Amino acid sequence: MQHPLEFIPQYVRKPMFYTFFALTVLIFGVFSAAEPFLRTPAAPSGIVSFELARDVNTAQSMIDSWDANARLYAAFGLGFDYLFMPTYALALSLGLLLASSNKTGFYHTFAAWMGWGAFAAALFDAVENYALWKELINGAFSPYPEIAAFCATIKFMLLIVGLITALSSRLFRN
Repeated sequence: MQHPLEFIPQYVRKPMFYTFFALTVLIFGVFSAAEPFLRTPAAPSGIVSFELARDVNTAQSMIDSWDANARLYAAFGLGFDYLFMPTYALALSLGLLLASSNKTGFYHTFAAWMGWGAFAAALFDAVENYALWKELINGAFSPYPEIAAFCATIKFMLLIVGLITALSSRLFRN
């Protein structure tokens, strides 16, 4: 299995990683600034609660718990997230590429798979955001909370496994 970014020349990989990592942190900071407006008793984890609502009643109670200002923050965040998706996918995929560059065998192959997984996570994120947007604009109705929760779960799993894989490269000798 070949990593999706293997075509990038060696000397460019590290600077690209640092660039996309910095952008990821910056954009995440923008999201974090809006998060307190989205935390309510119905949505204790803000937008993440909404992403993982799983059913119409739970999702609608979260929407209802947000005032007009909070709904604007949520709408802005959903739109802004489309800029975040390629940024975090490139940062994670490049991190995996760097982590596996001197490795062979299982780790190298798994890191290549997770490099693709970073981009798959961004695609799941895009579908999730569309479902959340439909709920935010039209009210929660099936199947959108279910679609959003499914996509968010897969997205988070891919990102967490990818991050653990990249950070664990030192555990593998070759």
